[in-house]
Amino acid sequence: MAVDCPRPDCPRPAALGEADARRVSVEPGGPVLVEGPVEIALEDGTVARSDRFVVALCTCRRSRTQPWCDTSHRRRERPATPDVRSPR
Repeated sequence: MAVDCPRPDCPRPAALGEADARRVSVEPGGPVLVEGPVEIALEDGTVARSDRFVVALCTCRRSRTQPWCDTSHRRRERPATPDVRSPR
């Protein structure tokens, strides 16, 4: 199985076995879930690392904690106007 890396300086593993493979799940309208630990190579050359067992990667670009998802993709709805109570 060939591994494509978008950057020319990415290390190239000889081959990935089943034990080395990571599961990636795409949530419709939400983040990409990746089984961890993970390292994310960012555009500026820095590396973001997480040792969590599952991480959520932002795909909507609204997250304030890029590359991690902070649930900014969810619709924000205002609660209904509370009923006016009569004085006791």
